[in-house]
Amino acid sequence: MIVNREGRSGSPSTMPNQKRAALHLRGEAAITLASPSERPIHLFRSRSESTIHLAVVGVIFLLTSCATPDRDHRVVISTSEQKLALLEKDRLVAVYPVSTSKFGLGDARGTCRTPLGELEIADKIGNGALPGAVFKDRRRTGEIVAVDSPGRDPIVTRILWLRGKEPQNANAYARTIYIHGTPEERNIGRPASYGCIRMRSNDIINLYNNVGLGAEVTIVNEPLQAVVPIVHVASQVAQAVPGIGGTSSPAAAGSH
Repeated sequence: MIVNREGRSGSPSTMPNQKRAALHLRGEAAITLASPSERPIHLFRSRSESTIHLAVVGVIFLLTSCATPDRDHRVVISTSEQKLALLEKDRLVAVYPVSTSKFGLGDARGTCRTPLGELEIADKIGNGALPGAVFKDRRRTGEIVAVDSPGRDPIVTRILWLRGKEPQNANAYARTIYIHGTPEERNIGRPASYGCIRMRSNDIINLYNNVGLGAEVTIVNEPLQAVVPIVHVASQVAQAVPGIGGTSSPAAAGSH
């Protein structure tokens, strides 16, 4: 027989659950209550559980941040011809007219020039955006601008953000040098940008859909054929490859 503090007698089986639970305390690390439903939720994971959790998070981070770079495609841009060539495993896929900087070539901070040299595609922005969709600070505004709208010159449709790989273009990423769409398609084929490489909306969509992150981008101030020897066979593939031999569009032909 047990006499509690209130002067009532009884057995352990008739004592309140809270007091029966108190009889089973075994140190700070283990708490056992009368029934499983009354057991408290552990507030702290064991050391081994925390280690496993951190390891899983680390693996997920590596898998998502270290995607295999695109080594199958290469982009070559000629500022002298205002053309862009897309190659897949050294096979010429297409040539597009473009527009590089009207302020000339270079990579100094605070300038609006187009950098030269070896770069890579660091980011792709604009999946699923409609042609003419406006971007500000790489975010869609919800506005759609028609081709050659008077007084409008925003970034539209798609963005391929470039990162320099050489000292001569080390500032390209910080300067936000892109390959992007423009509504000023009337100016494609001649220098008219503020440092970026502009393309017609349909062309940037095609390029965007073909190249992946890490794809090499080479910008030169010489004819494409000096960097891409396959362009020498233009007469044989002009029908299959847009922009070759000046046979595609008036903008491309007018760039010479």
